[in-house]
Amino acid sequence: MKLAALCAGLGVPAEAVADMNAPAFRARLAESGAQAIVSFHCDQILAAETIAALPHGGINVHAGLLPDHRGPVPTLHALLGPAPRFGVTIHRLVPRIDAGALLAQAALDLPAGTSALAAARHLHAAAVPLLCDVLDRMEAGDLVERPVEPRPYCGFPTRGQMRALARAGRRAAGWADLLEALRTPT
Repeated sequence: MKLAALCAGLGVPAEAVADMNAPAFRARLAESGAQAIVSFHCDQILAAETIAALPHGGINVHAGLLPDHRGPVPTLHALLGPAPRFGVTIHRLVPRIDAGALLAQAALDLPAGTSALAAARHLHAAAVPLLCDVLDRMEAGDLVERPVEPRPYCGFPTRGQMRALARAGRRAAGWADLLEALRTPT
């Protein structure tokens, strides 16, 4: 099911936003009655003013074990390590990528040969109960935040990193991943 259809079915307003830091969007956000921003794979860095527009600020779901593998493709960077470690982290949004205090985290054992794309799919599913718990604790006022020192940013992989991944017998995505994506209802 597409996100817009899901939101409509739940009576939650949804809109595509070109600039989430624009004053007009911040004003709509502040007036919306929402309590917090929840982001997955957001391609914009939110300004402090945008995050502060809601009473509980914002949180992000990251498909990696922060503070390691900050950035847009944490599962790929996990596969570049000698012994890949996978997990999901829910953290505070701050105006620096994947650098906010940790709110919840879980390691996940994945089968050998799991691609970066398949790992991301498994980790996002594993994030749902963690996210529900964080939101419940946020609403109850007993959310515990664990500040961490951010490690280096891991951006999109270089050609050299992609060759290293292949030399290690690992992959970003395979045919099975693509077929699964086509079978998954949208």
